[in-house]
Amino acid sequence: MARARLLIVGNGMTGLRFLEELLERAPDQFAITVVGAEPQVAYNRVLLSSLLAAEIGAGELTLRPRDWYAAHGVELLTGTRVRSLDVTRRNVILCNGARRPFDKLLLATGSEPVRLAIPGADLPGVASFRSLADVAQLERAIAAARPAVVIGGGLLGIEAACGLARRGLAVTLVHLADRLMERQLDEEGGALLAAALAATGVRVLLRAQTRAIRGASRVEAVELADGKLLPCALAVLAVGIRPSVAFANEPRLQLGRGFIVDAGMRTSVADVFAVGECAEHRGICCGLLEPCYQQAKVAAGVLAGEPRQFVSAAPACSLKVSGIGVFSVGDCLGHGADSILLRDASTASYRKLVMREGRLAGAVLVGDTSDASWYADLIHSGRPVAALRDALAFGQAFAEAA
Repeated sequence: MARARLLIVGNGMTGLRFLEELLERAPDQFAITVVGAEPQVAYNRVLLSSLLAAEIGAGELTLRPRDWYAAHGVELLTGTRVRSLDVTRRNVILCNGARRPFDKLLLATGSEPVRLAIPGADLPGVASFRSLADVAQLERAIAAARPAVVIGGGLLGIEAACGLARRGLAVTLVHLADRLMERQLDEEGGALLAAALAATGVRVLLRAQTRAIRGASRVEAVELADGKLLPCALAVLAVGIRPSVAFANEPRLQLGRGFIVDAGMRTSVADVFAVGECAEHRGICCGLLEPCYQQAKVAAGVLAGEPRQFVSAAPACSLKVSGIGVFSVGDCLGHGADSILLRDASTASYRKLVMREGRLAGAVLVGDTSDASWYADLIHSGRPVAALRDALAFGQAFAEAA
């Protein structure tokens, strides 16, 4: 019998993880084609900041070489965008007008950077920090050794600012909120992160709204709402991402922010699945790698005939700035909850643990993050920890011994 045709749209980290999981479970069940918009094979986006900082080479980002796909009988099309879907005829229309048929379709198109709707946002010298192409653009600015302004104090903005500063650029980071990573860090954790950034040479401006990007023919300055001008030749926009779903002009395919999926990662159209940043489960689009990988595993299992369901977990994020680790998981703000705080000014170390009804609900770690996975496991398991309360902030070894 002919194998069912499986078309995977998206060759990023999540799409590749799905492919790996499926080949492990059902290596001969499908005739597989992968369509990727970028010219490169799948690469590790998490390491883009290390590439920007010249700590690693571009070749170290590659996850699987091109011949790996061929060795597994997978047809790989890179540098190829999908123009639209036709689920009635069961095919996708590529940017060159060609049609690709499918019996099963997996959408793993990821997300794209949000562009600010302000004057000058389309000037030469305005960049994003999301892809290898973006890093190449930033490299050209680094070669000119001109000042840069990074707009956005989330994870990507901080990583871009650190990478540029390590390459010797004068960098100013502008953020609208009262602290960096305001969704993941409380006030004290945000202050410690800002201090770590300052130690790398990054100037941090908080409560600063960007009004416009100024320049005659290219970027010359970023203008703030209070009229202040920040001279620069490079403006990096890192103000968020949105799911890449614009090509899906198919009325039968239910959309929210992303492709709406059930716990088996099925969309509203039979035999069409979605995973990763482009998928919306229970009103949430994942922006972190671990839950995207979990979705890839679930979808691969379902397609291989296994009964699997995706269960949302507490979101977590981590980074390191100037040698200082930062980690947060779950309800890190803890409004109306009982919080345990541990501070060590001599080592710039800070821990905040949020307790609700005798269970750990959230954690913020700055400095020593060695117990991050233990705290995350406690949150995900829902294990009662009231008996460990007095020792909890000192970490796993101490708490369990106590």
